[in-house]
Amino acid sequence: MCPEGGEGHPRVQGDAEVEGAGETGYIAIGEVQSPHGVRGDFHVRILTDFPKRFKQLRRVYVGEDHRPYEVQRARVGAETALLKLAGIDSPEAARGLLHLLIYVPVAEAVPLGKDEYYWYQIIGLEVWTTDGRYLGKIRDILETGSNDVYVVEGPQGEVLVPAIEDVVSSVDLERGRMTVVLMEGML
Repeated sequence: MCPEGGEGHPRVQGDAEVEGAGETGYIAIGEVQSPHGVRGDFHVRILTDFPKRFKQLRRVYVGEDHRPYEVQRARVGAETALLKLAGIDSPEAARGLLHLLIYVPVAEAVPLGKDEYYWYQIIGLEVWTTDGRYLGKIRDILETGSNDVYVVEGPQGEVLVPAIEDVVSSVDLERGRMTVVLMEGML
């Protein structure tokens, strides 16, 4: 899910989406899929690059209103997790959560290494070329398999910027800015 890269190359971690601003928001880590059994357990589609985090969860926030729930138990599979939340004690109650996102606070995000970023940190950055031209703001990230591609919307329209070391020169989160080297055919 994350592009390989070295010094100065952004490695983007895929916690799905963030709601709210800065460090006070929430990161979506899963989506409720279907009830499991008769006690209120349910399957969760994992939306994070850190699926093992489900085993350590004590509290999650569900839905757009970020309703808090204590986690009673969690099992993690290859692509799904199985959760049991306090107060969700039947298949009918679990069905009431279908397709809702499961969040954790941004403050509980898994710490990343040098030159690694979460999507929410990259989306919204201004993109400038090394020669000082403004390309626009990153509005989306496409996962292509080999490397991510930043979708930049600006004065030239949509510009696709590959998230590779040869293109991304620097990322400055404090200034809200990414600097890129233009490759032939990008504009």
